[in-house]
Amino acid sequence: MAIKSDKAIKISQKHLLGIQDLSISDVNFILNEAKQFIKLNKSKNKKLDILKGKTQINLFFEPSTRTQSSFELAGKRLGADVMSMNIVNSA
Repeated sequence: MAIKSDKAIKISQKHLLGIQDLSISDVNFILNEAKQFIKLNKSKNKKLDILKGKTQINLFFEPSTRTQSSFELAGKRLGADVMSMNIVNSA
């Protein structure tokens, strides 16, 4: 599998909050990585260790089972310890 570790990822932006500031090479890199994840998702072993030893904390301000489940599954497949907090229901 050609998916790179988090240390090898090189795009011009530190955070991906929108696409307006991405270069053409950034977009091509992201699309090529997405193709590799599609292949991974079709394989038997769907887990990587890219985020091994890291914790992913998801904060949800509106109830959305599908979104929460998707984020949790993605984090677990990348090897992260995952914790989700639903702010709507917390005291």
